[in-house]
Amino acid sequence: MQVAAVLVALALALAVPSSSAERKCILTGTWVNDFGSNMTINAVNDKGEFSGTYNTSVADNPNDIRGSPLQGFQHSREQPTFGFTVKWNFSESTSVFVGQCFVDKHGQETLKTVWLMRLRVNNIHDNWQATRVNVNTFTRSVGHCTE
Repeated sequence: MQVAAVLVALALALAVPSSSAERKCILTGTWVNDFGSNMTINAVNDKGEFSGTYNTSVADNPNDIRGSPLQGFQHSREQPTFGFTVKWNFSESTSVFVGQCFVDKHGQETLKTVWLMRLRVNNIHDNWQATRVNVNTFTRSVGHCTE
């Protein structure tokens, strides 16, 4: 009887994550970044592939903004690295994001990303101004629950 109690206690201790590194970060869902842009990532398949929609809050022509498709991949770890491409529907630009999903000790998920945006230019002499680089931090959109 004593052995059974010890085994139950051990099983419970192992089932509860003791650090953020042991908590699984799930990309699926709706995220908002530090500029107010939001994205929805659909289910990640068993190969790590996902799709979704990105709605930016910043653009050179804000009146033209429309939701744009994204396609990406993630590694299957507790705090996965990932990357995705956005094909902007309102301009002739493409962006790529790479990052990692982190979980803090309270279970709060955060996406830390770096992105490159390639703008279309009219000639090779304007190539120098065609790429933008920045960073974004995404958090769960209010009211979202992970599955």
